[in-house]
Parts: sequence; C-alpha cells; structure tokens
Amino acid sequence: MVARNKQVYYGDYLQLDKIIDAQQPESDLEGKPAHDEMLFIITHQAYELWFKQILFELASVVDVFDDPVVEDKQMGVVLHRLARVKSIQHLLLQQIDVIQTMTPLDFLEFRDLLVPASGFQSIQFKQIEIMLGIKRSDRIPPDREFFHSRLNPDDLAILEACEQQPSLLQLTDRWLQRMPFLKYGNFDFWTVYADAVEKMLQSDMEIIKSNPTLTDREKEFQLAGAEATRTRFLSLLNADEFEQLREAGEFRLSHHAFLAALFIHLYRDEPMLYSPFRYLTLLVDIDGLFTNWRQRHAIMVQRMLGTKIGTGGSSGHDYLNQTTRQNRVFLDLFNLSTYLLPRAELPVLPVEMRKALGFFFSGHQQD
Repeated sequence: MVARNKQVYYGDYLQLDKIIDAQQPESDLEGKPAHDEMLFIITHQAYELWFKQILFELASVVDVFDDPVVEDKQMGVVLHRLARVKSIQHLLLQQIDVIQTMTPLDFLEFRDLLVPASGFQSIQFKQIEIMLGIKRSDRIPPDREFFHSRLNPDDLAILEACEQQPSLLQLTDRWLQRMPFLKYGNFDFWTVYADAVEKMLQSDMEIIKSNPTLTDREKEFQLAGAEATRTRFLSLLNADEFEQLREAGEFRLSHHAFLAALFIHLYRDEPMLYSPFRYLTLLVDIDGLFTNWRQRHAIMVQRMLGTKIGTGGSSGHDYLNQTTRQNRVFLDLFNLSTYLLPRAELPVLPVEMRKALGFFFSGHQQD
C-alpha cells in the first residue's frame, strides 16, 4: 500500500456538512414548525441514499450480463451484489416502521405544504424499476401520464435515456437463451419431460376418478382442472402457442429462455446449474421485496390519508395499490413452480450430460 501525505478527516470524507445541513422543513419557512417534518425529510433522504446504492449494484450486474459471454467467476460477484441489494431492501422495509411513528394528525401539520411534490418524482426509484425491466408501456395509464405531468424536463430526459438501455429482464432473457443443455446430442429433454408430465397428469386423473369421498360433480370439477393443467403444459412446450400467450401478456420471457429457466429449477442440484438457480432466485426475491415495500407503502398512505387525494394529485392509496399489482418484473420466474415435477418423477439425464453439468475429475495425472 502506497503511503499518502494527505490526512483524511471523518467529517470531510463523508461531507457531513452537506448531508446534515440538507434538511429544510417547509413548516419552518412558514413560521409554523411541525416537529415530525424533520423525521419525514430524513426518512426520505435515507431512502434516496439507499436507492443510489441499489442503482450502483444493479449497474454492475447489468454490465456483466451485457457482455456476449458471462464467465462462471463473474457469477459469484453477481450473486454477492444482488444479495446486498436484498439486504438493503430489508432496511427499506424497516424504515416504514420508523416513519409510522408519525401519526396522521402529525402529518397533517405540514402535509399541504408539500403539494404538488410526491414520491412519484423519485427519479432514482424510477431508474431502479426501469433497470429491472419496467418500461413505461408496462405501467398503468395514470403512471404513464405522470411522466409528462409530474416530472420536470431534465428528470424526464434521464428516465427516457434509461429506457433506451437494456434492462436486467432483457439481459437475463438473452443469457437464458444461450443455455446449451436443452438438447444434448441425441437427447431431447423436452420430449422426455412431456412424457413425464403426461404420466403425472394421468396418475392425478386416476386418483380423482377413484376417490370415493368425491361426488360426481366434484370429480367433474377436479377433472376439468386437471385437463386445464394439461393444456397449460402443452402450451408451454409448443413455441407457437407460447408466443401467442406472450403477445397476450401472460409471459415476458421468450420461449427458449422460459424453458431454460424451468430446466435450471428442475435440475438445480447439478453443480453447473446451482449458481444460475441462485441468480434466478435472487431476482424473484428482489422483485418480491419491492412488491412488499410498495404494499406496505400503500397501507401507510391509507393510514395517513384515508381516501384523500395524494399530494402529487394521484388517487393516493388506490393508485399505489394498482402500481403494486402492475409493477412486477419477474412474474415468469414466480410462476415456474406451475411446471415443476417432483424429484422422483424427473427424467434421468444421460451420463455424459450429467458429467457436463458436474465437477468431473478423472483422477489421472500426467507425468
């Protein structure tokens, strides 16, 4: 390590003069100080600092997946950084507990002074959503309209530029499409998978038919459900039917990418597939935690405002509930469990394929 002459001082290094002096309550400016406005400001400033760190981590992951080849050693770094994002999200959820120490009456002391500012104007959170894979076209109509009515031109330009970059959803799709194991030599996994599914569904139907505790009407209902499940499986294995469902909005991943993700989940115990499985699982965790955060935020807003209109002009709690349902990115990965088979019923992979998926070492040494 090279010695330095420069002496670093704690407060200067962290630029605490800028951070600690960055709170200016509007109620103080009006000459009617509201005690809880300081808490409100600091909580949201802390959110923005953590959003900056999340963006920093996600940008590094996007850089890795934007290359034509993702090396195995890079996956460890990716998993570590996404796990860090997940830990930060738990902090974001905990901050809601802190701000909820402010009562609705406390909030009303300064709430009207915030109009027309709103959380929608958090450019960093919008960047996170876009970087993950939420484009403007995916949003509910009021959300799309707010881009023009609630954002200043500079912030709008930042988000429009962000939308031009590949998202983590797109890059993950591209990465999954490159997976080589769906067909291996003369072995076509999806043919044997379809046979295993048919065997499983036939067994389910026989169990329903032979169940003496069910009435004829109940059997008819359950058999119809089993047939619907068969149709769902068949559409998964038919590229044309899958594409029709994708165009209808039921899937976001491409057909090959979805099949690759399913294969990874089915055979996650194979050494070569464990890191990809952890990666896909972290994407689900992160998406789920942001959904949880939006839900808790919506409940908090209802607690504070009831059915009042939000400071930014939205319908408050109802608007937030709609965005919670709509702004999810990796639903395809959530829904993979629909197509899983029990381990005991998984098709056995050829020996050479298992060697390719494992840590194979012959034990021979050259002189």
